Amino acid sequence: MKTLLTAAALLLTAGAAQAQDPGKITFEFQTAQTRGTVMVALFDGPDAYAGRGAPVATQAVPVVGDTTAVVFENLPVGDYAMKAMQDLDGDGEMDANPFGMPTEPYAFSNNAVGNMGPAGWDRAHFRVEGAVTQAIELK
Repeated sequence: MKTLLTAAALLLTAGAAQAQDPGKITFEFQTAQTRGTVMVALFDGPDAYAGRGAPVATQAVPVVGDTTAVVFENLPVGDYAMKAMQDLDGDGEMDANPFGMPTEPYAFSNNAVGNMGPAGWDRAHFRVEGAVTQAIELK
């Protein structure tokens, strides 16, 4: 009986430790062109994602090949969404044509697409519990 209680206690302790492990998100971007910088913003709620708040983390990673990886670590368990662009001309901004359509490659988590605008939180958000990897195609 003592052995059974010890085993149960170990399982509960291991489960609690695993639940507290920080989250890690890796985005593997298939880049549209092999130049520029992939700029990524990570959001933890629909308001921030919609522009009514700040991202929880950002990164800018130089493109050196067909694939560029961006990693966010030590994240609390929760829901997140990502917006990214490939800054081809180095001005740090998304370039657009006179009609407001982006002229530089961009993407959202889950490879979500929008309807007459950016993909919404409902399509782009995903759960982080431990390590998560997403393959994202910049278009």
